[in-house]
Amino acid sequence: MANNYPIVLAHGIARFDFLTAHLLRTLDLFGLDLQIPADGLNYFKGIARNLRNNGFDVYQAQVSFAAPLPQRAADLRNEVNTALSLRDKAKVNIIAHSMGGLDARYMIVNGGMADKVATLTTIGTPHLGTTFADWGIANEGDELIKMLKKVVDIGGFMDLTTNACATFNEAARNHEAKNSVNYQTYSASEDRAGVFSPLQGSWNIIQSVEGDNDGLVSVTSQQWVANIVSDDGISKSVTQKRFPVPADHLNEVAWWDLQELRNLHGWNLSLLDIIRNYETKIRNVYLDIARNL
Repeated sequence: MANNYPIVLAHGIARFDFLTAHLLRTLDLFGLDLQIPADGLNYFKGIARNLRNNGFDVYQAQVSFAAPLPQRAADLRNEVNTALSLRDKAKVNIIAHSMGGLDARYMIVNGGMADKVATLTTIGTPHLGTTFADWGIANEGDELIKMLKKVVDIGGFMDLTTNACATFNEAARNHEAKNSVNYQTYSASEDRAGVFSPLQGSWNIIQSVEGDNDGLVSVTSQQWVANIVSDDGISKSVTQKRFPVPADHLNEVAWWDLQELRNLHGWNLSLLDIIRNYETKIRNVYLDIARNL
């Protein structure tokens, strides 16, 4: 049976729904039950509405676009505290996608929030980093980050390299093994033909080094570790699950692309039904997670 804590949805880096995000956050701040079409344009496409329709209290966090991990974690801390204040609850459950999972982990460890988070579920999170970030930095990505800093801070991409994540994991290990937060991960992958075409190049890079992936993060990285062990031998298990639907990084939050549907199903009169059924399957993954927190 699910606990009665509110669910905070934590988005990944460079959220693509920045126009609707402000509207959705405003509605959340007033505790309104979202029943408008804009929810279908949200980063978590229709997921909050589906959860609410099934009786769950949901707050959609909003953090810096692509800032470094400490800033995004500080933003998430403010969002969680706001949700707790609005809902008058002691703790939250966090369901995080992509870098949102790292934001939450950093917030818990370095933001004094372990006693305010009951559970953290991550989906598609690069816990071990991603070799695509390594490739990007090695190919002058660091210079691009410096060049754009006065316009937009995208330093968060530096925190997704395998070296950066290894450093963070080691620094967080003792705290995470001993705190009271329950951790679980969901890992997804898809064959190249089904991956969103702009992600097929990164799929190739990751596949050649790490194997199965979702176009941005390998399954191995998404799984994190089976057990977190502290220096003095305290061990905490991390529940590792596979995402029950073949999915690329965007599919994991209920987004799809026409090329993918065409490649997998062809053009036919039932395409709209295929779309609806696919979105429903993804949304119900989140519903199943919520019901089993």
